[in-house]
Amino acid sequence: MSRILAIDYGRKRTGLAVTDPAQMIASPLETIATAELPSWLDEYFRKEQVETVVIGMPRRMNNQPSESYTYIEPFIRMFRKRFPQVDLQTFDERFTSVLAHRAMIEGGMKRKQRQDKTVVDKIAACIILEDYLNNRLVNI
Repeated sequence: MSRILAIDYGRKRTGLAVTDPAQMIASPLETIATAELPSWLDEYFRKEQVETVVIGMPRRMNNQPSESYTYIEPFIRMFRKRFPQVDLQTFDERFTSVLAHRAMIEGGMKRKQRQDKTVVDKIAACIILEDYLNNRLVNI
């Protein structure tokens, strides 16, 4: 099987998480500068077989896209054009940063470690991926 990659897209930084080849376990991968994301994806897709990419879609409480959609939407268009062979799914990412902070506290991370936004971003991507995998199981 091939992997599923999750993207927590941000203006400056992007968190990434990935499944194992059996698509059972989600793990934080890394956080990179958003400007480097297209070339990073080129390289990653050369090395790894990726079936699906899940990008977090920020939504308001009324389920409408948030204002962040205005900078994510151009990335989605670019992705579909540049990587037509990869299935791109959007997935609700509401509260993932809050959940990432909570997971870091519950995991015993010190305050200084929790202030590292690169850690928050890749954990948020992992939460998006875990939620996506759980949602797939529910909808089978």
